Amino acid sequence: MKSVLLSWQFWALLSAAFAALTAIFAKVGIENINSDFATFVRTIVILVVLGSILVATGQWQAPTSVSGRTYLFLVLSGLATGASWLCYFRALKLGDAARVAPIDKLSVVLVALFGVLFLGEKLAMPNWIGIALIASGAVLVAYKA
Repeated sequence: MKSVLLSWQFWALLSAAFAALTAIFAKVGIENINSDFATFVRTIVILVVLGSILVATGQWQAPTSVSGRTYLFLVLSGLATGASWLCYFRALKLGDAARVAPIDKLSVVLVALFGVLFLGEKLAMPNWIGIALIASGAVLVAYKA
């Protein structure tokens, strides 16, 4: 069991399950409110829960222990996350969860492309085929006949 908890695959699958629940819960939750306000409420919940986890597990770090470069990229990541959440909740407000979520998951394709372009990561032919299949699958799932 311990080795399962240390595998990235376990945590990635758990992330996918929670992301799926996020879409379902959010779609119901934004029924009668503004999508931006819904994002605000969600963010407060995340801050409280994560802050509690950090304190309870003794993982809190002194802010001065973090480099300026790290802060820069974490702030940029936070801004991108916020923009993603605002767009995602707006899309959920306007569309079906079963169609919005697959298009949102095109982020998988974009991460692969950005990893190659900006981080110098290398992908083999099977990886590129997988990226094409993910993109095609997302479009097909989102297609409304």
